[in-house]
Amino acid sequence: MAQAINKKEQKKEIVFSPYTDIVEKEEGFYILMDLPGVDKQNLDLDLKENELEIKAKVTWDKPEKAKDIHVEFVPGEFRRQFTISEIVDKDKIKAHLKNGVLSLFLPKAEKAKPRKISITAE
Repeated sequence: MAQAINKKEQKKEIVFSPYTDIVEKEEGFYILMDLPGVDKQNLDLDLKENELEIKAKVTWDKPEKAKDIHVEFVPGEFRRQFTISEIVDKDKIKAHLKNGVLSLFLPKAEKAKPRKISITAE
């Protein structure tokens, strides 16, 4: 966990690096990312050139007149950035968010997929 200070507002902004798994299969790459408490409307995925950036805000509205007794949850932002290989078909990337887990599928381009070479014999 890292902290950054927004000097304009003199307010701490907490930035988390989410736990992430990356798996390669013949058809492409799967990225699974833990984003607990994140709703679809607070999630941004941006692809610029070969850089994939994932940003997600997690918030919590404290009930009115509530008094903190013990606090471990802190609202903040998840951020992660990946460099995408040229073998990925960037036009076919898919994303799905369910139960706090972001699943990304990055398919391999046809030219990068393994293929069989036929053999002729005389």
